[in-house]
Amino acid sequence: MTKHRGSIVQFSGKIILIVGASSGMGRVLAKRLAGEGAQVIVTARREPMLIKLAEEIRKAGGQCMPIAADATEAAAAADVVKKVVEHYGRIDMVYLNAGGAPALDMRVMNASDVNAYMRSNYDVVVNYLFPVSKQMMQQGGGYVAHTNSLAGFLGVPLQGPYSAAKGAAMLLIDTCRIEFARYGIKFITVYPGFVATEATSNDGMPAPLEISTEKAVDHIMYALRKEKADYLFPFVMRWLIRLAHILPKPTKLWILGKTVSELPDVGKVATKVR
Repeated sequence: MTKHRGSIVQFSGKIILIVGASSGMGRVLAKRLAGEGAQVIVTARREPMLIKLAEEIRKAGGQCMPIAADATEAAAAADVVKKVVEHYGRIDMVYLNAGGAPALDMRVMNASDVNAYMRSNYDVVVNYLFPVSKQMMQQGGGYVAHTNSLAGFLGVPLQGPYSAAKGAAMLLIDTCRIEFARYGIKFITVYPGFVATEATSNDGMPAPLEISTEKAVDHIMYALRKEKADYLFPFVMRWLIRLAHILPKPTKLWILGKTVSELPDVGKVATKVR
């Protein structure tokens, strides 16, 4: 994407692959980017929703190619990348938006449950990150953008496996910034707070300062335009996270613990689940 000093990134004519585009922020982002002239490729598991999205974009005058695939499968992700390159010849940007989790009470989870959320929030990043990076090395650069989460900075109650996956993805991409810099590959990571989506509606997770999907995509578009390496939002949550990093750990754990002080004891929870 073209960017000069003092200017903003332009999306018109660029080839942009969006992973996790069937609903939520990925869906809205696809429409926004297509509306600005990008040639958008959308992928997710739910093919009917992708086809509907592509139809809506085309009716609005945009360009969109839907490719259904399971992002948790490395071979499927690599095949999506291959199809995009065969059709367009390059990938200017990939936006990694797959993942998410409802409220997760680890007291009633097992190892398989935890690993499943690690796969859906960490493996999906890895599965696209590396085939896309190889392509961008060959073509002389590109952008890798990723929806992380403010939960990746803390061990958030009711989000343990999700926080762990996001923290791991943050460290992986930070290392990629260094190792791939010489190839002209730039990394943009956005860290939303609580966003109201279909997946999070009535999931039982407290959501202070929650913002709408449309507002979240406003922030994402800003981060992409300005080529922000790390962009935390909304504003108040950004500063709360920064404050948390300087608080003594006992104080921080006490504050976080207050958010789940009303949870039933584990015996009652286990009985309810069974």
